[in-house]
Amino acid sequence: MKDVARSNNVYKHVWLVFDKDDFPAENFDHTVELCEAESTEETRYHPIWSNQCIELWFLLHFMFLQSDLHRDEYWPKLSECLKARNLGIYYKNRTDMFDILRPYMDDAIRNAKMLVEINTGRTPSKSAPGTMVHYLIRTLKPYL
Repeated sequence: MKDVARSNNVYKHVWLVFDKDDFPAENFDHTVELCEAESTEETRYHPIWSNQCIELWFLLHFMFLQSDLHRDEYWPKLSECLKARNLGIYYKNRTDMFDILRPYMDDAIRNAKMLVEINTGRTPSKSAPGTMVHYLIRTLKPYL
């Protein structure tokens, strides 16, 4: 991702958060390309994608993972990590996930950066696993 800091001007930042899931690779990659192509001096579009799913970002709070798993395999792994900490099991839309993950945020950012390095030169659809969520989190972290 390019550095978005510029002189003293105010810019709009639009953060698009999306998963690969089962979408065709060309659609996934094209969305990322459009963010770059549609960005202007005034408005910057940030593609915050996860391949395959947001649960990768959650799992990176507890471990480094570089195996390309199907998204259905993330839930059981995430539940194992939560159970090991007496935090129950993972389920979609669990309302306390931010509070659970917050103490491990720096670990997730570090793990996500390592995936970026491993995936250098690959398209987003070929970056599996991969995520850009840490870019958004690093931006928001001072406000959390």
